[in-house]
This record gives sequence, C-alpha cells and structure tokens, in this order.
Amino acid sequence: MAATTIEWTDATWNPVAGCTVVSPGCANCYAIRMAARLAAMGQAKYRGLTRTTAGGPSWTGKVVCDEASLDIPLRWRKPRFVFVNSMSDLFHAEVPEPFIRHVWNTMAAAPQHTFQILTKRPRRMRAIAEHLDRLPNVWLGTSVETSDHLWRVRELQATRAAVRFVSFEPLLGPVDDAQLADVHWAIVGGESGPGARPMASGWVRSIRDQCAEQNVAFFFKQWGGPRKKQAGRELDGRTWNATPLPRPSRARHSVSRATQTL
Repeated sequence: MAATTIEWTDATWNPVAGCTVVSPGCANCYAIRMAARLAAMGQAKYRGLTRTTAGGPSWTGKVVCDEASLDIPLRWRKPRFVFVNSMSDLFHAEVPEPFIRHVWNTMAAAPQHTFQILTKRPRRMRAIAEHLDRLPNVWLGTSVETSDHLWRVRELQATRAAVRFVSFEPLLGPVDDAQLADVHWAIVGGESGPGARPMASGWVRSIRDQCAEQNVAFFFKQWGGPRKKQAGRELDGRTWNATPLPRPSRARHSVSRATQTL
C-alpha cells in the first residue's frame, strides 16, 4: 500500500505519473516536487517527468501509464479509501482511453475499496464516463481554486457517478456562489509548501455555509502555508471531517443521507 498523509483518504494508487499545468492551482503543485524527488531516488517511473528551472522543478509534459501498477489495489484485502493518481490526472489528454478502461476494470474488481478520482479536466472525464460502468465504489471529483473555474463543477454535475465531489484546494480566492446541486462532498484546503499563497478564513466559511445550506458533506483539510502542520486544520475551534460515506474500514455498507438522494 502507498501510505499517505492526505487527510481525506487512506492510500494513494498511481497507475499514471506526470502531468501538465492547466490553471493557477497548478503553480505550486506538490506532485511536481515529489516526482523530481522520486526520480532523483532512482525510481524509473518518474524519470524524465520533470526538469529543473530557476523557479524549481516543472513538468516536462511526459506522462507515463504504468501497466505494472494496475493490479496493486487487488492485493489490498482491508477496505480503504484510495486516492487515484495523486501524482497525475487520470483524464489527462495523454492518457489513452483504453488505459482508463483498464483502471476502471481494476476498480470494478476491488469493490471492498472506495476509489476517489480527482481531475482538473472534468470535460474529458464527463465524455469518457458516458461509456464506462457507473461503479458504486468510484467517486468522481474536480478541483476548483477560484470562481473562474466553477465551470468544472457544472461539468462534474453532468457526469455519471455514484458520488461527486469538489476539492477547493488550493483555494486562491472567494467562491461565494458554488451552486453544488448533485455534489455530495466538498473539500477545502489552503496551499502548502514553498511559496504557498494565503487563504482567507472568510473564503472557507463561505463554502462551509453553502455546504450546510445545500446538504453537502464538508471537509476542511488544512490552512496550509509554508508550515502547514503548525497552521493546523481547525476552523472556528473544531475540525470538519464529514464525508458522504464513513471510511470503508469502519462501515463498508453504511449510506449517509447525502448518498441516499442519488
């Protein structure tokens, strides 16, 4: 298992590696730094994915589809949340549709896990999902960093999925009219690491309140910043850890009110 410190999941699975920048939220992407580090450690899968620039590592545009990793979740017996492609984007244009189908087949063969797929390319996800099985253990999500990218939510809402979620991370500006109908989960987080851009508390509260009004599970991941552990993840004196379903290791078959409305 690829253990992870990401608060809203249990493990990561990366059948794809490498990506390209598509919007401001990509500017300080942790995956670029991690890919450069893994390549320096001799991991062949990440070789050639990044290049060194004056501002730090950046993507080269190379994308690797790793067939050897396709069966990894089948070896995990204990149910868990699995973040798919934390080091890439499954719906990147350079990922062939037949390979995406292979990923889908693995997820179908591992119903004990809940797979969470997050993309900044929801238009392609919507088109491809039309021709794939709607798997009950696959959640589809998109990233939104500012109100300029709310079109991604509209694409997500039109996508066939058992559960839909939006990651407002890194949140770079106010999003006061998200209109989250048919979205079941919202994650909010500030940017972390070198050069992290600040996140205003009012932006977070606005999304939290919209979630409460629209019956969307709200998860506050972090304040972020150069020292994210010190900043913590409390909002108004408490943590916010709601999910559409309990973690599968705790309650595999429980269904919350949010998912009963599907």
